[in-house]
Amino acid sequence: MFKILVRDNYDEVSKEAFKIMKKVLNTGSPVLGLATGSSPVGLYKEMIRDHQENGTSYQDILTFNLDEYVGLPRDHRESYWTFMHVNLFDHIDIPEENIHVPLGNGDIKKNCKAYEKELKKHTVDIQVLGIGSDGHIAFNEPGCPFDSETHEMELTEQTRTDNARFFDGDINQVPKSAVTMGLASIMRAKKIILIATGENKAQAVKDMIEGPKSVDCPASILQDHPDVTVLLDKPAASKLTLFK
Repeated sequence: MFKILVRDNYDEVSKEAFKIMKKVLNTGSPVLGLATGSSPVGLYKEMIRDHQENGTSYQDILTFNLDEYVGLPRDHRESYWTFMHVNLFDHIDIPEENIHVPLGNGDIKKNCKAYEKELKKHTVDIQVLGIGSDGHIAFNEPGCPFDSETHEMELTEQTRTDNARFFDGDINQVPKSAVTMGLASIMRAKKIILIATGENKAQAVKDMIEGPKSVDCPASILQDHPDVTVLLDKPAASKLTLFK
């Protein structure tokens, strides 16, 4: 079930996302499911600000990230391990041992099984998501089975093209696959917030909310989740029937 909130701009969307996150943080020691990419950066800035100004502690909080590129060293500037430390972890008091990011090097199948096993020991209280322009969530590309758990996913050319902006505009630098939580893994979270801004996300948002539930739009699986808040700016909401 979707709750849809449309705000004027990215900053307002990020502040609205933080209001939801803050309620979860106030419950004590929640398990957070975190995402990378440009969509959640504003939310993470709000979390850092709250930690610095209000002393909200992450000492007893566990985090699980959605995905990681295959083949990038953890210290690579575009690895999601680095992204999360630069944009959140280095600025809050979370112990390193409480942080879980998939490992994209070594025995990938073994890494996927180990990550899913650890994830299943816990219940994610709130999962942060973005959405790709092709409707993917995490790195579950179109065609990914709805019952998938943590796995290696070959990235589509569209996804690699979209992400080339992080690699000096050079698609050849973008890894060809990633380790990702599966769609079934994501659906186990108690609460989900999905952040989407910009006109380039409008069709994917429409397909997720108003289209048929289909592996052609992996995000459409969220139609079956009981608690999903979709946070949009006006361009991202522009193709929704309800917005018109």
